[in-house]
Amino acid sequence: MTATLDKGNIDYKTELMRKGIHLLSLSMAIIYYFIPKELALKILIPITVFSLILDLARYFYPPYSKLFYKMFGFMLREHEINSKKMTLSGATYVFLGVTLVVILFPKVFVIPAIAVLIIGDIFAALIGRKFGRHKFLAKSLEGTLAFFVTGSIVILFSPKINNDVIEYLIGFAAVAVAAIMENVSYGWADDNLTVPLAVCITMAILYSIFLPQLDLILPNVPV
Repeated sequence: MTATLDKGNIDYKTELMRKGIHLLSLSMAIIYYFIPKELALKILIPITVFSLILDLARYFYPPYSKLFYKMFGFMLREHEINSKKMTLSGATYVFLGVTLVVILFPKVFVIPAIAVLIIGDIFAALIGRKFGRHKFLAKSLEGTLAFFVTGSIVILFSPKINNDVIEYLIGFAAVAVAAIMENVSYGWADDNLTVPLAVCITMAILYSIFLPQLDLILPNVPV
């Protein structure tokens, strides 16, 4: 048994606040279910560009940088305020990740990918920081298991095309890959970008293998 892992550089109360804000991002999956892809991108792309501009402006305009860190600095992780290189905040990576998967993948992959990212990430961080004792890859076993369990619950309630058992099994496999990706992304990539991509890529591969004839369109849902 090791010392508690996944502590990060912000206290647990601030982590709760950060994840509470993160939970609001779940609305993107819910809204996307009811609107077509074209409209979703008309909303997402400007928001993502705006978030990028606001995020990167802190490196070029000192007065804004001072205000930015005064308002949000207490919630940022160490790698998000790295003064040696330009980095992005987790929120910007969420918008980038969501926009990218909406562009590249069908809705049946994207909706669970967003939901798994939000729910899995929240529980991985909170459980990992509070109860993480056993090191697993880059983080804790407890945090990674929390991601897998809660992500699998998301899969149970995510929309399916035919509700075949194989669709659920594919979803669970995608969550397992995403849980590993969330763990090993630490230090070199942001899991808000890698997790939704991992879910969608895994589902795309497995659907093509096990359900190759299936039309990847959710019934009675705007395309």
